[in-house]
This record gives sequence, structure tokens and C-alpha cells, in this order.
Amino acid sequence: MTTTPSPSVAAVPSRGWCAEWTAAWNAFWFTPADPLPLAVIRIATGALLAWSSMVWLGDAQAFFGNDAWLRPEDVWRMNDQPWQWSWYFAAPVAAGGLTLVTLVAAVCLMLGLATPLAALVSFAGLVSAANRAPLNVFGLDDTLGMLLVPLVIGPSGAVLSLDALLGRGDARPGVRANIALRLLQIHLCVVYFFSGSGKLLGASWWEGTALWGALANGQYRTLDLTGLARHPLVVNALTLATLFWELGYAALVWPRLTRPLVLAMAAPVHLGIGLAMGMMEFGLAMLVANLAFVPAAAFRGLGSRMFSRPHTSERLA
Repeated sequence: MTTTPSPSVAAVPSRGWCAEWTAAWNAFWFTPADPLPLAVIRIATGALLAWSSMVWLGDAQAFFGNDAWLRPEDVWRMNDQPWQWSWYFAAPVAAGGLTLVTLVAAVCLMLGLATPLAALVSFAGLVSAANRAPLNVFGLDDTLGMLLVPLVIGPSGAVLSLDALLGRGDARPGVRANIALRLLQIHLCVVYFFSGSGKLLGASWWEGTALWGALANGQYRTLDLTGLARHPLVVNALTLATLFWELGYAALVWPRLTRPLVLAMAAPVHLGIGLAMGMMEFGLAMLVANLAFVPAAAFRGLGSRMFSRPHTSERLA
């Protein structure tokens, strides 16, 4: 005996897989998002780029001039990239002034002053430095590039900025803010996945001894943790936990159930790298990138707890 579906069920049109996938794709990319997380990332990124620019400014000619440690012609021979661009190639005698331009742009980005222009000039300055002095490019510079692209695309100066105080910011949720955050989120997942996959090519990661190789290198470390030699199981556990975290990041950071744990793991991983291996700027930059997964409500809740005034009874106590 067959059953006839109720009119309410029969009236619902069936949606194919492609239609559902398209709807989910559009919701993922084009749902308006609060620009607050992007603004927090902007402040931290501007501060890190300003710090990096001050290091370059300490001896700009040695980094980017005609008689630098790596001469312009050697850069072209080494990279063999005819499309490679840098404003230091165009005006090497003005290396100090061009570096100062990057520093000023980074400070303006941090403060949120003329934010769209500041983000664009900051990105141009970073790319110029990386292309002119590729031997000085490390994880910090790569991560700053990953952070600056969304800041150029999205309304990073909409809130927490001088632009907002001057009435030039729009704090309403928007599609551009969502696209910028999604780009950073996906880029971060790609970075962690390939970082973890690359580690699988090394036998020391399978054996659980890779971290010991870094900790035992006296020319590389900043903290003496060689006492862990007496605790090989701890070294094994830390090594394998780091490997699992990187490999699983792209899958576990999206579900709401596992996201807090994944983000919480980022702090000891990157702060550990910074404190133990002398790469604090890189560790901080990666933690800033992880803020793309923190919802705006969490930032607002933190801000309200930090800046709210205590009640009268609390003050008297």
C-alpha cells in the first residue's frame, strides 16, 4: 500500500545538491560580517610592520641600497624573475626615505588614519622590501603579507580607528569585511596544512624528536630547555601534538565545538616558538592571523569587561 504525502510536504520544492552547495557558497562568502575583528587585526599588523620597518630603517642602505649586502644585480640573478617589482630598484639612493614611507604607512595603519591608503602603501612597502632583500625574508614577512592583503580589501578602518572618530568609518556589517576575513581564514588553513604535510617528510617528526633538534641547537635557541633531555616522552608528546595540530587545523577550526580548542592550542605553539627559538615577531604575527576566527561578539565581550566601570559596591569593597 502506498502513502500519499501530505500537501504541506508535497508543496515544498526539492532542492538539488548543486543548489544547496551554491547557497552555502554564497552564504560563506557574501554574508555581511562585523568589521571589528578586521580592525583588531589591523592594529596588531600595523604595529608589527612598524617594528619591522624600524629595523630596516636602522641601516636602510645595507638592506636596500646599491652597495647593500645583496646587490641589485645579484637579486636578479638569484631569483630570475623578470616581473619582480620593488621601489628600491627604482630609487636605491632614496632607500632610507622609502623605508620611512613604509614606517609612516604602518603607523597610520595601526592608528586607522587614511586606512585604505595606509594599507595599500604598507603592502607595497613590504613587497618592495621582500623583493629587494629576499635573503632577509623570514616567517614574519610572509605572515605580514598574508595579513595585509585582507586589510587592503576589507574595511579595516571602519572601527577602532581615527577614521571612525573623524566620521569616515562605517561600522555596519558588510560583505567586504566577510570576504577579507574569509580570505585570511582560508589562507591560514592552507599554510598550516602544507606546514604539517611538509613535516611528514622528516623522519624526526614521525619519531617524535623534531622539537629536540631545535631545542638542542645552541646557536638557534633563546631559552635553555636542554633539561628536557631527561624527559624524552615529554619531547615526543610535544612534537606529535604540534604535528597533529597543524595537520588537523584546517578541519577542526571550522566546527564550533572544536574551534576554541584549536585556537587555544595556537597560543602555546607560537609563543613557544617565539620564546624558545628567537622568533617572537613571527609567533605574534601568526597569533594575529588566528584572530580571524574569533567572532566579533568575543571581542566586544572582552572590551566590555576591560573597560566597564565597577559598581559602587565593588568600588567600596
